[in-house]
Amino acid sequence: MSQYFDVGDETLWNPSSGAARLFLRHVRLYEEELGVPSGFGPMENDECEIDPAVFGVFVDALLQRHDRTRHAVVDALSEGFVATVLVLAGRARVEVRSPAGGSGLEGLSDIQVPLPDARDGDTGLRERAELLRRAMPL
Repeated sequence: MSQYFDVGDETLWNPSSGAARLFLRHVRLYEEELGVPSGFGPMENDECEIDPAVFGVFVDALLQRHDRTRHAVVDALSEGFVATVLVLAGRARVEVRSPAGGSGLEGLSDIQVPLPDARDGDTGLRERAELLRRAMPL
């Protein structure tokens, strides 16, 4: 059995029921963490409608949070979800803006000591999203 994530009449992703359920639980968790709605409606009759305008705001907030984190465990826990969201944002034609990274520790949260190297974080995340894109059925 599978479920559909749609924008209007266009299907963005058609994963198995288990993958869809796990993904939506992550969506709800990050809605709470970020304090912004995701644009993902409820799963009804194996379909979840996505509001692309609301989803765009969610993607921006998610990427900002991901960019402000310097903690290896937090990064490991969130990276797959963030990469999956990037794939869906691309398919929904949502403009993805890379966060404006600052210098030093100002504005960072969830900091690990010693501070992990974050130079290639954005590149690695986009590479992972590209690998996932090919593995995510339409």
